[in-house]
Order: sequence, then C-alpha cells, then structure tokens
Amino acid sequence: MSNKVHLGHTARKRFGQNFLTDSNVINRIVGAIAPDNDHVMVEIGPGLAALTEPVAESIDKLTVVELDKDLVERLKTHPFLKDKLDIHQGDALKFDFNQLVEEGKQMKVFGNLPYNISTPLMFHLFEFAEHIENMHFMLQKEVVLRLSASPGTKAYGRLTVMAQYFCQVMPVLEVPPGCFTPPPKVDSAVVRLVPYKQKPWPCKDVDLLRHLCTTAFNMRRKTLRNNLKQMLTDDDFKLLNIDSTKRPEQISVEQYVAMANLVFDKKSS
Repeated sequence: MSNKVHLGHTARKRFGQNFLTDSNVINRIVGAIAPDNDHVMVEIGPGLAALTEPVAESIDKLTVVELDKDLVERLKTHPFLKDKLDIHQGDALKFDFNQLVEEGKQMKVFGNLPYNISTPLMFHLFEFAEHIENMHFMLQKEVVLRLSASPGTKAYGRLTVMAQYFCQVMPVLEVPPGCFTPPPKVDSAVVRLVPYKQKPWPCKDVDLLRHLCTTAFNMRRKTLRNNLKQMLTDDDFKLLNIDSTKRPEQISVEQYVAMANLVFDKKSS
C-alpha cells in the first residue's frame, strides 16, 4: 500500500481523520474482515482508501459511506476503485443502512471510525443488527476495552451493557499510533462485533434498557438501589434475586435486561 494516496489531502481535525499507513496492520485487518461476494460489503469512512483498496481487490462491489466531499470526489476518479464502488456521500450517523440490504445477503460492515462519532455510530448500527453478519471497527483502545469489559471491572459501563446486549464482542488486534499519519495521541485497537441472531436475553423495550443503564451508571460510586429508586423497589430486587447494595458495574448484562423487563411489565400492567 503506497503512501501516494496522501498527496494533496490534509487530514481534517473536524472529521477526526488519522489515516492508516502500516501495510502489515492493514493486511491483518483485511484478513479479519474476510471480504467476499456472498455479503454486502460496507465501509464507513473510507478516507484515503487504505482499507478500501485491499478489500475491493478481492470482491466485485464495495459500498462506502463517506462524509467528506473531497474524499468522495477522489474515490469517484480513483483509477482502480471507481468501477467497484457504490458511493454514498453523507453522514453515517443519519444513514439508513436498510437501503443497502440485498435479497439473501447479510452485510459485513467495517471502518476506521473517527473517535468523536464511534459510540453513537455503533448504537445507530445496532438498529440494523438483523441485517448485519459482523462489524470490524478500528477504535480508540479504551473504547474497545469498554466494549469487551466484564462485570466488576473499571471499564464496564453503559456502553458495555448495550453493546453486549446486541453483539458478541471480540478484540482483534492493537494498533499503535505509529501506524497512522498523522499519529493519533492515543492507542487504537480493532474490534469484531457479531450481532446475535437470537438474543440470549431478549429485552421487551430497548429504549427502556438504555434509559435504565444511563440512570444506573450516572453515579457509579452509588449503589444500584440508590440510583434506580425511581424505577425499582426493594421487593423488585428481591423478586429478581439481584443484590441492590452492589454498584452498577457489578451487575451483568442479563441482570440489566431482567430489570428493564420488570420495569416494562410494571408499566404495562
């Protein structure tokens, strides 16, 4: 992968652009993504095509969603890519991924996500989880740690619970700053998210689960009982067999779903 692609494009602060330039890391990520023609391949934020080129090499068509108009123009005239790409210029956070669904095909989604939009973008993509086989994202290492955290650890929080409700989460590899131009000030890592086809703990109202998690984790130092007293009584906790004197990070995803379902039932009855 040559560095020629960088000529004439300056990384933009406001888009959080750091371009991946280490060919060894690029090859490992492409290996993890495993591009094929049996899936709708979707890249978010192709940037200067560090991943786009090697992924497109082995497939017939690649769909990309890119916000930066200059980069879209560059992709449209790219000698090798222009015939393979289906380009959507716009904000991935507002993009309707249902329009990319093809009969009998699941999507494989990947991208080197700008740090400022990574969390809201993942939540947006979870809404289309039934159409997605897997997702591979380059993120800040600390975000990957939060996504894959276990109960009882410092990294475990609202993001962990919501991500693990929708997906299996697997860290793939760590990527030091020197692999990028310009080098970011943080370590990065690649994560694989595999949406559950049957959720292990089905939730009756996902918005309610999100609200309950936000409320629980707003004050991490306080007990569950304290944080959720507007939603759950001591009897509710007893019924669920959940120790209300624990802190929010000590409670499993399954238990959060059970609490949300109970709140839902109380509202509905």
